[in-house]
Amino acid sequence: MASHRRPKQPSRARVTVLTTAAAAAVALSTQAADAAPSQKPGKDEVKAKVDKLYEQAEQATEKYNGAKERQQKLQKEISAIQDAVARGRQELNELRDGLGSTASAQYRSGGLDASVQLFLSSDPDDFLDKASTLDQLSGRQVSALKKIQAKQRELAQRRAEATEKLKDLADTRTELGDKKREMQGKLAEAQKLLNTLTAKEKSALAAEQRRAGRSATERVRLGDENSASGRAAAAFAAAQGQLGKPYFRGATGTASYDCSGLTSWAYAQAGVHIPRTSEEQAGIGTRLTRSQLQVGDLVFFFDDLHHVGLYAGNGQILHAPRTGTVVRYESMDTIGGPFMFGVRV
Repeated sequence: MASHRRPKQPSRARVTVLTTAAAAAVALSTQAADAAPSQKPGKDEVKAKVDKLYEQAEQATEKYNGAKERQQKLQKEISAIQDAVARGRQELNELRDGLGSTASAQYRSGGLDASVQLFLSSDPDDFLDKASTLDQLSGRQVSALKKIQAKQRELAQRRAEATEKLKDLADTRTELGDKKREMQGKLAEAQKLLNTLTAKEKSALAAEQRRAGRSATERVRLGDENSASGRAAAAFAAAQGQLGKPYFRGATGTASYDCSGLTSWAYAQAGVHIPRTSEEQAGIGTRLTRSQLQVGDLVFFFDDLHHVGLYAGNGQILHAPRTGTVVRYESMDTIGGPFMFGVRV
């Protein structure tokens, strides 16, 4: 006869032991996975990430350059307004002194005119409103008071303009600080990545850059394209004299340059003033397609136009690329962003 006894259930202590053992196994497995060394990024991966960070740093650099230009412009405008206000105050005082002399003469000749009395004790605007209906003023007094009114209005307008520009200056200084911190952050992050490379990998990267520079130089020498104009040729020749100078953010020469610093400096040597930043430079002159480019034309890259160089012929440009590089020739196809258009100054 078959037994119908129920199978013996594992004891609570046994279940606890098994559960604890399973949990420990999972924990050990997780710890082992965590302890496993993460795969070190290779040279090419590091280069791609660093190039992207340098591109972002250059974007911030051009914004920084723009804010710096605005700051300098606002400071000059505020200084000019303050000078104008000081001169206006002096003129106003002279006008008031002149009217005061009239009042003194009237007093000495037998009494102070009621209209002048009223002026000296109230606002000129209010006085003219009241006096115009009373026909109390001489032609000379009317002229003097109108000049005072005009000068007061001018000074009030100038002060309001100065106040607005001071607010703009404060905002610009804040933007300047933000962009500087952004630049520094991107460059620090890029350097941290580069520090993960071995000496051999760093040497290989440097060799690749040198080869690319030599190759671009050879292709430029093979070109026989004409310059866009005499001044474009002069600007290009000036930039050629800066080959090998290091890139530095915000620099305009002659020890170092950033991209728009090089182009603005080069054209200045040709006697042509162009704006400081790449975005502003893109708004001058005549726009060109790639097939229309001639040596010395400005060439712009990336959707936000944050990079600019000088066309060198044969599909090459002469530019200051980014941190860690020097002024050099490079193919338009290896800039890292799309060619947008050219500009003939």
